[in-house]
Amino acid sequence: MFIRFFFFLFLTVGLAAFVFRAEESAVIRINLLGYRPSSSKTAVWGSLTNQTTKRFQIVNADNEQVVWQREIGQDFGAYGPFQHTYRLNFTAFRQPGRYFLRTDDGTRSPVFRIDENVYDGAADFCLRYMRQQRSGFNPFLKDSCHTHDGYTMYGPMPDSTHIDVSGGWHDASDYLQYVTTSANATYHLLAALRDFPDAFGDQHQTNGLAGANGQPDVLDEAHWGLNWLLKMHPTDEWLFNQLGDDRDHAGLRIPKEDNLYGKGFERPVYFATGEPQGLFKYKNRATGVASTAGKVSSALALGYQLLRNKPADYVDRHYVDQLRKRAQSAYKLGIQKPGNCQTAPGRAPYFYEEDNYADDMELASVEQINMMGTRSQQAIQWRNAALKFAKEEPVTPWIDNDTARHYQWYPFVNVGHAALAKQYPVGQRKVVTDFYKKGIETVWQRAKENAFYRGVPFIWCSNNLTTSFATQCYWYRQLTNDQQYVALEQANFDWLFGCNPWGTSFVYGLPGNADTPTDPHSAFTHLKQYPIDGGLVDGPVKGSIYKNLIGITLHEPDEYASFQSDLAVYHDDFGDYSTNEPTMDGTATLVYLLAAKQSEKRPKTPNAGMSAGAPPAPETKALFTKGAKVRGDTSLRQLAIVFTGDEFADGGKSIANTLRRHKVKASFFLTGRFLRNPRFTSLVQQLHREGHYVGPHSDQHLLYCDWTKRDSLLVTQDEFRSDLKANYRALARFGIQRSKTKLFLPPYEWYNDSIAAWTKEEGLQLINYTPGTLSHADYTTPNDKNYRSSDAILQSIREYEKQGITGLNGFMLLMHIGTSPDRTDKLYDHLDELLTEIKQKGYRIVPISKL
Repeated sequence: MFIRFFFFLFLTVGLAAFVFRAEESAVIRINLLGYRPSSSKTAVWGSLTNQTTKRFQIVNADNEQVVWQREIGQDFGAYGPFQHTYRLNFTAFRQPGRYFLRTDDGTRSPVFRIDENVYDGAADFCLRYMRQQRSGFNPFLKDSCHTHDGYTMYGPMPDSTHIDVSGGWHDASDYLQYVTTSANATYHLLAALRDFPDAFGDQHQTNGLAGANGQPDVLDEAHWGLNWLLKMHPTDEWLFNQLGDDRDHAGLRIPKEDNLYGKGFERPVYFATGEPQGLFKYKNRATGVASTAGKVSSALALGYQLLRNKPADYVDRHYVDQLRKRAQSAYKLGIQKPGNCQTAPGRAPYFYEEDNYADDMELASVEQINMMGTRSQQAIQWRNAALKFAKEEPVTPWIDNDTARHYQWYPFVNVGHAALAKQYPVGQRKVVTDFYKKGIETVWQRAKENAFYRGVPFIWCSNNLTTSFATQCYWYRQLTNDQQYVALEQANFDWLFGCNPWGTSFVYGLPGNADTPTDPHSAFTHLKQYPIDGGLVDGPVKGSIYKNLIGITLHEPDEYASFQSDLAVYHDDFGDYSTNEPTMDGTATLVYLLAAKQSEKRPKTPNAGMSAGAPPAPETKALFTKGAKVRGDTSLRQLAIVFTGDEFADGGKSIANTLRRHKVKASFFLTGRFLRNPRFTSLVQQLHREGHYVGPHSDQHLLYCDWTKRDSLLVTQDEFRSDLKANYRALARFGIQRSKTKLFLPPYEWYNDSIAAWTKEEGLQLINYTPGTLSHADYTTPNDKNYRSSDAILQSIREYEKQGITGLNGFMLLMHIGTSPDRTDKLYDHLDELLTEIKQKGYRIVPISKL
């Protein structure tokens, strides 16, 4: 519940000195996904004050035994919000297990794993976001959208001519669709399958719905991209570049249909003319079509290579032949019309300002060889062309600059260098691999000065740049066996998953029990509370960039306020479109990197690359927020009714009787104070006797962390542990065993990732109610500005059930077993009505342990 105002004032006075003492002054940032035993392993300690530290330990999280300790080396000094920073290098420690780091000043890291299989399933997890981004038929929504696309602009045909270009992926949280990002994403997905086939499973059909079809899911997703690219390049001479424009941004909506463009439900599709475009005041600076044509050619060529030997029931021969023909015609267009093909602005001066094309044509040249064979008469000509293009752009330009316009040099890694290097014998690759090395060395000269080894600039989509740079380091290492940049490569990978000043993973829901984005700039989450599993958000930007952006308003208190700085800011807030918007192409490039990490130097087994005894992939259909499970399996039509109790129990008997009549088992989380209250003894005995789940809710109903500054703890771990143990002792008086009650619901339903980590160290799973309804507001009183009547609460539940595609599946619907006498409108008086409606809609009501 949200704490009542008068009680909050009481706590503020009583705990003021304690808050100052308990607030974090130093943190340890780690890769929340974990580490492979043989990989480079480094965490970063940072102090918000002038304190320092000298030693660190690795502690076994299961028994709290110290298993390794070392002196801390160089003080890297100030960085961002930190006054002192150190790198905690534990690469030499290789023993699998669950651990946390601890420094001699008492700072602890979150719990992490060291295991050979620690990245298993991560690449497949990110494919969830790609499926959710589908246009045409959307398997997440189980509905179609944008089926009327589109009407042509700037083409050789009359403007507003209808052409079928439905399909593909929405670019980000808006619904624009760009060939440049879609082709790059398609290529990365195909390359991931080509290079790491054992990293992917088969749980979905080609249309994205659940069900195996005998092909890896990554191929099904890439196939979706190929289909759309063929529509956007339907003839030898026709190449379209963009679907929709920024009129899309008129408002938030789920992508059922768009009628924002003045021609029914159709959207404009822009022909790639190679000249400046823009239907309104603003124009781009296009100079050619090669940047788009090269990407399209490469993706189609690689698609041809991977699909030509697939069975006829998956892909027909005509389709495969079309891939080959269009790969060739797109390459020809790139040669004929060199230059940069930028996206078209609408009513605002923003567009993808791509200013390079040599990298795209380099890759396209190599893929012509790979498609047609090295014995082709043109193979030498294509290789020479590729080398010429490579020399035109040896280093991706953003590497030499600390700023860039939006998508000015794209893609953010020169894929062509890796492809071209493989055309040469190992001993002759240096002419190409040195291009990679030069770029890596440039970043290293910046990175080596700070503890995070951060040398990638903080511009828009900095996470995409980070992913691409880590991939460049990986490719360079694989092509040359030069190990000198291993730590830099790993640092960029670690940054994405928590080893950054904010201590958060930048991938929604990955890992499932840690700090990840929960409030991204996405209509799916903001309007419908749909999880966008696997989406990589844009990432931090310079403080100067953030301060100059228009229209940013944070909707919630900044939980990372202590870690913001002029160097860089990041907000897990819907209102920050600059740092917290997921992107389709960034996620696709991350799929490749995660597949590489999973597959690297793994022992071969008969089971598709999965080592014996490997833990399951991340939980597939549950939702976690900051380490707490907040929703169960959304594929099952069942939910849990949850009650909490501390001070009041006036509804207890009525609730128990209603549950008995409906033959429903509910879940009750009770404080030690509730359990020791003699007035409530018979009620607790009845709930336990009748088979309801009864679990802990803390002993003294403590407030664990500050309401406005969530990272600020108000309790120490010892105080947390002592209070929790007292709660379990009170439960034991009723014969309720800790071994059978492993779920813990925090007091006030308010916690942070530290509380989640401490709970896990106790062998328990933190849980919380599912957001989206007002059920938890049944404690509010008429004199409270947040007061909600029972009718309003019930209506919120009904509306959510109607709107969500998964309804109340997996829901943890929280209410209170009793409320203040000041509230006479009791929600529990409507429990019979609520249970009847839920059951009529076909839901099973189960104890929370069954979700």
